[in-house]
Amino acid sequence: MTDRLSELTATGVAIWLDDLSRVRLSSGGLDRLRREKHVAGVTTNPTIFAKALSDADEYNWQLRELATRGLEVEEAVRMLTTYDVRWACDVMRPSYDKSGGLDGRVSIEVDPRLAHQTAKTVAEAKALWWLVDRPNLFIKIPATEAGLPAITATLAEGISVNVTLIFGLDRYSAVMEAFLAGLEQAKANGHDLSKIGSVASFFVSRVDSEVDKRLEKIGSAEARALRGKAAVANAQLAYERYGEVFSSDRWQALADAGAHPQRPLWASTSTKNPDYRDVIYVEELIAPGTVNTMPESVINAYADHGETRADTITGAYDAAREVFTGLASVGVDMSDVIAVLEREGVEKFEASWLELLDGVRSSLAAAAQGTGAPNQAAQGNAKAAERAGGNA
Repeated sequence: MTDRLSELTATGVAIWLDDLSRVRLSSGGLDRLRREKHVAGVTTNPTIFAKALSDADEYNWQLRELATRGLEVEEAVRMLTTYDVRWACDVMRPSYDKSGGLDGRVSIEVDPRLAHQTAKTVAEAKALWWLVDRPNLFIKIPATEAGLPAITATLAEGISVNVTLIFGLDRYSAVMEAFLAGLEQAKANGHDLSKIGSVASFFVSRVDSEVDKRLEKIGSAEARALRGKAAVANAQLAYERYGEVFSSDRWQALADAGAHPQRPLWASTSTKNPDYRDVIYVEELIAPGTVNTMPESVINAYADHGETRADTITGAYDAAREVFTGLASVGVDMSDVIAVLEREGVEKFEASWLELLDGVRSSLAAAAQGTGAPNQAAQGNAKAAERAGGNA
């Protein structure tokens, strides 16, 4: 049988999983994806954790311990999520070692309520880095205006960063500037640049969702013909900017000091419109030095019927610009689209974080009263606890 995922990896695309749960860890599912499906990294977000903790009984033993200790809910959430991320870092460590630190990364996001507070974001990033205590960790920081200096400051501390919630080209350029400045400061601070990693998570499908909604409202034949084209074009032009920045003399000086480039990571790659091909945001965004983080459903879909071509980005820049010209001509204001998506992106993650806090608060109360589910996972789980660092 054709190993389509292997073919995709051979083009220079790193396949990462956009999901994590304790069930996936304890069952060996994540390790199987690493070994059998070429998965070389993991991304998480507040929505993923909220779902994981609401679905599984495997958190009960730790919730009981946290309740016994009397931890406040926010600290309990940190303990629960960093436990899973620490374990996932250990599962992905072979990929990290094999790739010289490029892949095998696992991401955990700062509290999204801090998205507009620079100093608190940096402090939270440092705390999470210390709690997980694994070299293959990424701290996710949103690419808000307040997030940009936080990115630089965090990298300057020698901490690896996944910049998330990037939607627009100008903001992406600012993210790359923040990355370069962060590495320059890290070098001045005496950090080993070869140990610092970063990706820039450029969101894809949400762009089509917002633009298509506006095109439908406009309703003309010219507008409707542009449906499903904005997201890919936007990402392709982002890769063009990536190529310009990472061929510059400024970058070369950092590369000579051992630095790895900040790879573009295509996020939000599951199609929201069932009329579109389910692997379109993989097939149309193939280029060397990129990461595509997918839910398992998209990984399986690509393994089944994905079509791998050598490079579907670098020859498409002119066509992508034509898409943007067409959007402007029918009245779609892309700057407003990007502003709406960034605001909604932060709001959605804040809502998921609050849902996570509410769920853990209820679970802690039940555990404290002795009404929680039986401590099934505690028995026979010593090995897992040791692997995850043993911290409740």
